[in-house]
Parts: sequence; C-alpha cells; structure tokens
Amino acid sequence: MFRIVTDTSSNLPTAYLQAENITVIPFTFHTESGEQSCMDTASFDAKAFYTAMRNGEKVTTSQIPPQRFVDNIRPMLENGEDVLFVSMSSGISGAYHCATQAAHILSEQYPERRIRTVDTLSASLGEGLLVIEAAKMRDAGVGLDEVADRLKSLRMRMGKIFTVDDLFCLKRGGRLSGAAALLGTALGIKPILGSNAQGQILSCAKVRGRQASIQALADRYDQLVEEPEQQCIGIAHCDCYPDVQTLITLLNRNHPPREIMTVMYEPVTGA
Repeated sequence: MFRIVTDTSSNLPTAYLQAENITVIPFTFHTESGEQSCMDTASFDAKAFYTAMRNGEKVTTSQIPPQRFVDNIRPMLENGEDVLFVSMSSGISGAYHCATQAAHILSEQYPERRIRTVDTLSASLGEGLLVIEAAKMRDAGVGLDEVADRLKSLRMRMGKIFTVDDLFCLKRGGRLSGAAALLGTALGIKPILGSNAQGQILSCAKVRGRQASIQALADRYDQLVEEPEQQCIGIAHCDCYPDVQTLITLLNRNHPPREIMTVMYEPVTGA
C-alpha cells in the first residue's frame, strides 16, 4: 500500500478524501482579506465567493513553494510509506515542477522509499477523476508504479472542455486582450476552450450566446465519448446551477454516461 497525495485543484469532496485517506496540499489565494486556503469544500461559501468576484473583487493566486510539499510528504516517508502525488497540470501551474523538486529532495533523504509524481495535464475534476482512479486501484491492491503508469496513460484519454460567460475573466487571466474582450462581449461571443497535449489551455471554437456554448460542450462530449455506459463525467462550475442542469440533460440525451459528478469549483482554480 502507498499514500495518495494531491492538491486542492483536484476539487474532490472533503468527505471522500477523508474516507480514502487522501492527503491534500493546499493552494492559496489572496483577497482583500489576505491570504487564504480552502481545505474543506463542504464549508466553502461558493455563492458568496463568486458573487464577490462578479462584483469586482480581485482574487489572485500564488505559487506553492517546494517546502510545502516537503513538509506534507516527509511524515509519510518517516512512517515507512511510499507516496503517489497526483498534480494539477504543469501547463497552467508551476505546482508540478515544485512537487518534483520536493520529491528529489526527499528521495535523497529517504532513499529506501519511493515517490512517484503524475502530471495529470488537467485541473479540477479532470485531475480529480484520476485521483479517484488511483484510489480504486490502490484499494484493489495494485502497486505504486503500476498505478502511476496507468494514470499517465489515462490522462491522454481525458477529454477536457469548458466555457466562460464573462470574457473579462479571460482578460484578467492574461488569455485575452482588453480590445478582444470588449468586442467579444458586444457580439455575445462565448469561447469553447480545451487543452493540448502539454496541458495548456487553448481555444477550440467560438459561438454566439450562452445557451449555444453549453450546447457546444455537450456536442463535444458526443464526439469524444467512448463506451459512455462505463464513464464518470465530471462537471465543475462557478455558481451556475441552472446551466449545469441544462448540460446534464444534454449529456444524457444521446450517450448517457454511467455517472455524472458535479462540484463547485474550489476558489483557486475558480479564480
């Protein structure tokens, strides 16, 4: 057996993480109230958080230092446990690089222990679903190396697609110019975004209107899904329940999956 460690970007329910003995390394975010972290999604007041962002409150995020990984993982190694760290995409965060630095430091200090790191090339439930798969395999008695290699194979088969209603979110994140945000807003343009083989965000398409963008997500699912009756589909959202219900209806229309897991974006990835 081995310990599974992930970060808060995996967006998994606190009760599940506790039941599966999965350790979460916290990402932090900064608001007018100072630096904060969200370690319990059940108590996170997402509606208040996203309402404040809609009303103009500035939320920023910062890099996780390697020492935070070291401090969280060292007690496991001292306890004689090997570790699998499942990370947010290196294409959108430096967290995986910091984790590999920490793993190198700890491997030198504890040469008898094994540490495997997996870059999921995803965020939120794209990452979280791979954490769930790792836990299932671990509980079935599969070894550390086989689980890590399996996740690296599965990450290339994970379809990730999303949209935003407010183009100025992309402007604040440096992914769209101010002029493009203004023009796109005036025309009602909604981008359809995904990721490439390096886990970097890229534009897949543009449509007119919110409902068309939700339909586009469902259409992409219909194009990509294989063996839907065996799949768990993850939906993460920033306080837009009616749109989630519309999307669920559309996903179930042609190729209903085995399960649809829905979560609210935790604050760091949501920001």
